[in-house]
Amino acid sequence: MASPTASTSFTPDEALDLLFSTNLISLEVKNALHPDVHIRPLASTDYRRGHLRVLSVLTAAPDTGEEAWRAQFNFLRNSGRTYYTIVIVDKASDQIVGVGTVFLERKFQRGISCVGHIEDIAVDERQQGKKLGLRIIQALTSISENSGAYKTILNCSDKNIPFYKKCGYEEKENEMARYTPVHSHSPKL
Repeated sequence: MASPTASTSFTPDEALDLLFSTNLISLEVKNALHPDVHIRPLASTDYRRGHLRVLSVLTAAPDTGEEAWRAQFNFLRNSGRTYYTIVIVDKASDQIVGVGTVFLERKFQRGISCVGHIEDIAVDERQQGKKLGLRIIQALTSISENSGAYKTILNCSDKNIPFYKKCGYEEKENEMARYTPVHSHSPKL
C-alpha cells in the first residue's frame, strides 16, 4: 500500500469536504476524547491521511488508488442519509488513528423505520487501549439512534464480545455469511 502523505498541521473541519455534517456526532463523545485527537466525519482527502492503513488493522484493505477511493467516497455521500463513516485524527500528525461506519437500512417494519449496522471499527495498533474504539462505537450508536433506528447491530469475533458488551451491546442471534469466490469480485450490475 502506498504511504499516505503526512501533514504536520491539523486540518480543521471547516477546511474539509466532509461526508456529512459534524453536528451529527455527539458533543458528549467529542468532549470525552483526549485533546490530542479529534473525531469527525470522513473527508474527501482522507485517503492521504491513512484511511486504508487504519482499515488494514481489521482486514484486507488493498490500495486501489486515490481516484478509486474518492469515487467510493462520492458514492457514499450521494447515497443520501445512509452511510456515516467517522474518523479519529491525531492532531499532531493530521493522520487517521481510528475509523468506523454505521449505515442505515430502511425498513417497512416498525412503522417505516430503520436499522443501524455498525461496520469496520478499526484503531491504529499504536493507539489501542486509549478508549478510541469505545468513542467510535458511542458516536456511531448515537448517529444511528438519532436517525430513528429502532436497533443498532454489529457483527464481531468471539474475542471482541467483551469489548462490545462494555459498549452496551448484547449477544443476540447468530451471524451467517456466504463469501463470493475471489474470481468474481467485480460488480456485474
